[in-house]
Amino acid sequence: MAFTVAIDGPAAAGKGTISKAVAAHFGFAHLDTGLLYRAVARRTLDGVDPVTAAENLRAEDLATDGLRTPEVARAASRVAAMPDVRRALVDFQRAFTLRDGGAVLDGRDIGTVICPDAEVKLYVTASDAVRAHRRHKELVETGHDITLEEVAEDLRQRDARDSARAEAPLRPASDAMVLDTSDMSIDEAIASAIAAVEAQQR
Repeated sequence: MAFTVAIDGPAAAGKGTISKAVAAHFGFAHLDTGLLYRAVARRTLDGVDPVTAAENLRAEDLATDGLRTPEVARAASRVAAMPDVRRALVDFQRAFTLRDGGAVLDGRDIGTVICPDAEVKLYVTASDAVRAHRRHKELVETGHDITLEEVAEDLRQRDARDSARAEAPLRPASDAMVLDTSDMSIDEAIASAIAAVEAQQR
């Protein structure tokens, strides 16, 4: 039986970590939908048309090296604002939710557009300063030479693009539980998300 958990939120708020933990806890399948846009963006940086890249996306493209770089993240935010790209990827995402045993999808528009009827909707957020610190730490630990100020500016630009785009803007669904992780440990945030899912399973 299908059971869908939709987890949305801005970059570096913790939604990816929470989504993976929730999926592991309940034995659900997990899809980081941001990887779809990063994979499309990676191909556009190689000269492929964005819509063509989206229409021909393959599962193995999600395992391509270098999808987590700042350059790809910026390009992903740009291609995600293209209506034809988003439409090309909708079916891929919705098909994922139909599998038996439950699914967790995280992204920017899961609860509002992709899975408006999801059994559980969470909107994971955190303050700008906390998100910038988290993303900077993550990038430095993976060998990127970038300042905290550069990361903060990059996040501000991405937030502006994601929130202002005409197609599926970043915003919480009206019935989503907002989970602010600014002052939470990872374990506390995961526990809150798990409790929200359990409440809907009773």
